[in-house]
Amino acid sequence: MIKRKVRVAVAMSGGVDSSTAAALLQEEGYEVVGLTMHLWDPTSDDRGTFGRCCAPEDIQDARRVCDQIGIPHYVINLRPAFEKEVVDYFVTEYLQGQTPNPCILCNDRIKFHYLLRKAEELEAQALATGHYARIQWDPQLSAYRLRRGLDPLKDQSYFLFLLNQEQLRKIFFPLGDKSKTDVRKKASSLGLRVAAKSESQEICFIPDDDYRNFMESYKGRGLSKPGEIVNRQGQALGVHRGIYAYTIGQRRGLGIAASHPHYVLGFDLEKNHVIVGRNEELFSAGFIAKEVHWVSIPQVGEKIEATVQIRYRHPGSPAVLSPLGEGKVRVDLHPPQRAVTPGQAAVFYRGDEVLGGGWIEKTL
Repeated sequence: MIKRKVRVAVAMSGGVDSSTAAALLQEEGYEVVGLTMHLWDPTSDDRGTFGRCCAPEDIQDARRVCDQIGIPHYVINLRPAFEKEVVDYFVTEYLQGQTPNPCILCNDRIKFHYLLRKAEELEAQALATGHYARIQWDPQLSAYRLRRGLDPLKDQSYFLFLLNQEQLRKIFFPLGDKSKTDVRKKASSLGLRVAAKSESQEICFIPDDDYRNFMESYKGRGLSKPGEIVNRQGQALGVHRGIYAYTIGQRRGLGIAASHPHYVLGFDLEKNHVIVGRNEELFSAGFIAKEVHWVSIPQVGEKIEATVQIRYRHPGSPAVLSPLGEGKVRVDLHPPQRAVTPGQAAVFYRGDEVLGGGWIEKTL
């Protein structure tokens, strides 16, 4: 009796990482199927130009790689879900004075939910992606642990803290133990046509990295009314174009004539104020995280120490986590950190393991 190969679906964006992941799995003897998500097509309703997400050339690149290595390729239409779960969230968060992280929501609600279900419909036993992260089974804990990728310059575990045990059981990260240099060399040795393809931008559906113009195109101008830029004493220093156009820590584009630089510290939504101050006022000793999710450890009932990463490129800070109930955790930072930003994810690490994370609700 011939033993059937394990079938793995690979999320293929048309880039070098996912293409190499598919080729590596095929080399290892898996039956590989390529899945490309069609997430965003703004030209269909006159909303501007393509970002890096779902540009026709990317879909074509994914198809060509699949043809080259001899695997089936399917394009999966997830546009309605992506607009509702990711794009609308992105816009709403900015209008509420938050700084969103759409990549995390895309992973959680689109890639590892809808696409994983599609993979299962195609009788795949697992879904693989080109993320630089690692999954390890712990027999003593009887649980999967999520760990950083070995390449510190490419580690993407920060974006994956919402993964649960059921998902981790069905996911492969073939690049987790590799460096970006290794991946490009492997792609080149295999003759993959995307071996030298450049990196895509961080927010894939935003053309030219200009989220303000995107929002105005998507929702129409007048997203929020102009108002005053004030300091913490309430003194008016200038006029803003709408709260959505500013983020914590922003310095440029404020239009303030002063003897020292001003930075965005926060917002008063009721008064429609953008609050600014000196650089030293940007530091926070802690914050409250909401909707906290733990990856492999049980719900935390007492204080624990961890390293906290408050944005993707943040180096991490020692902290004490104190559970508050209702899915919230108080995070005390040592030392205080600059530009702790409501709306961003705070991810908790112990060594290279992702313990969990949550969303920054407010600073302390």
